[in-house]
Amino acid sequence: MQFSIVIPCFNEENNIRNFQLEMQKVMGQSYSYELIFINDGSRDKTEHVLRELSEQEEHVFYISFSRNFGKEAAMLAGLEFAKGDAVIIMDGDLQHPPSLIPEMIGKFEEGYDQVIARRNRKGDSFVRSGLSSLYYRLINWFVEVELEDGVGDFRLLSRRAVNSLLSLKEYNRFSKGLFAWIGFKEYIIDYENVTREDGTSSWTFPKLLNYAFDGLLSFNNKPLRASIYIGLTLTAVSILYVIVMLIQVIFRGVDEPGYFTLISAILLVGGVQLTFLGLIGEYIGRIYYETKKRPHYLINETNMESSTFEKHPKY
Repeated sequence: MQFSIVIPCFNEENNIRNFQLEMQKVMGQSYSYELIFINDGSRDKTEHVLRELSEQEEHVFYISFSRNFGKEAAMLAGLEFAKGDAVIIMDGDLQHPPSLIPEMIGKFEEGYDQVIARRNRKGDSFVRSGLSSLYYRLINWFVEVELEDGVGDFRLLSRRAVNSLLSLKEYNRFSKGLFAWIGFKEYIIDYENVTREDGTSSWTFPKLLNYAFDGLLSFNNKPLRASIYIGLTLTAVSILYVIVMLIQVIFRGVDEPGYFTLISAILLVGGVQLTFLGLIGEYIGRIYYETKKRPHYLINETNMESSTFEKHPKY
């Protein structure tokens, strides 16, 4: 049985060798495995380090993108090129402890399709922990699947789960939602939060905020549908206002000539317009990015077998 370990990398030149050594200790001679590093347009010497390491270690492979396409694209590339009976996705900064892998493999051998590592919030600031908790409460109110705080990309996926993920062809990918959407038998392993070995995280607050919005907008259509509800509510309130104003005109006369007609027209037409804009947005939001059919990523360099490329003619 072979295991593929997918490691998205962005500016991780100082962590890659330490990560590889830790993986060698954990996997050793006990498992057949391949390490697939995805260089997501790093600006440091990550690509150079990966090239050297792949020449020294036969189980090390790498894929370098032509530019930074984001972690979602990097994970997708790893899943598409992985050959293992199971795939493990993890970061290369050692914040995802390699020591958990034997336990994850054990649960996979027991029949679980997704073995998920869930970290606690120990070491995070009070503000970040609070915002994260608030975000998960909010997003679970919107999306159709249940997302759990502390559960990220660090997980083992069976080949069946991987193939199911690859069958989902949408351009706007939100993996946390997709992992939950495919379902299958899951097992959760809790672990302590670990700080980075070297460097600082590329996940700045603005990037985390954008990622939060991606999750909110790309995996559901409720925000668009809310426009319809707001429009219908405004239309109903407008109609009620028109009725009240009409009663006042009948019994008290006109205070300001033209005021009633103007306000009524604005409110009614505005409510109807917002309703139909929401309806149009419902369709446009679903088809806009999908119709572009752009590739999720472009490869600049790799040491993967040429036969692999035959499976991915878009490159």
